[in-house]
Amino acid sequence: MAGIEVILIVLLIVICLGAALLTVFQLPGTWLLLAATAGYAWYDGWERIGWKTVAVLAGIAVLAEAAESLAAIWFARKGGASHRAAWYGFAGGLAGAFLLTIPIPIIGTLIGAAVGCFAGAMVGELSLDRDPATGAKVGFYAALGRILGTTIKIAAAVIMAGLTIVSVFW
Repeated sequence: MAGIEVILIVLLIVICLGAALLTVFQLPGTWLLLAATAGYAWYDGWERIGWKTVAVLAGIAVLAEAAESLAAIWFARKGGASHRAAWYGFAGGLAGAFLLTIPIPIIGTLIGAAVGCFAGAMVGELSLDRDPATGAKVGFYAALGRILGTTIKIAAAVIMAGLTIVSVFW
């Protein structure tokens, strides 16, 4: 193994671990991990990491993204939310994640996403003249869904990083 290969493998491992960490903060870590893996595989002539591995990683990334995005909507609907409240919860989660990232950089994104889902879903229910207890219940389910979706995406990023690192050495 030449010196440049060792450097690229170490760089790939660092990117994989860093990308998994980025996912915790609601940043596109799975996509960075996929791009770095595909770039390394292409550079290496698809010898250490094959196109099938990259395709599996792409599938995991797509499924993780869908799970993260749709879990809040699905849970809110299971909690009795209207379509409006479910989508308000989704939008509130995005807004909350963005708005609380700035003042509270480490955990603000996660807290903001959950609080935003809760508030958005509750506002959506209240805008339909539903009682506050129903709005709070729907908001709770939306926040729970967002937390579950984020957990699934973090787990997917860790699995992707592990698969990439194992593929380099296997």
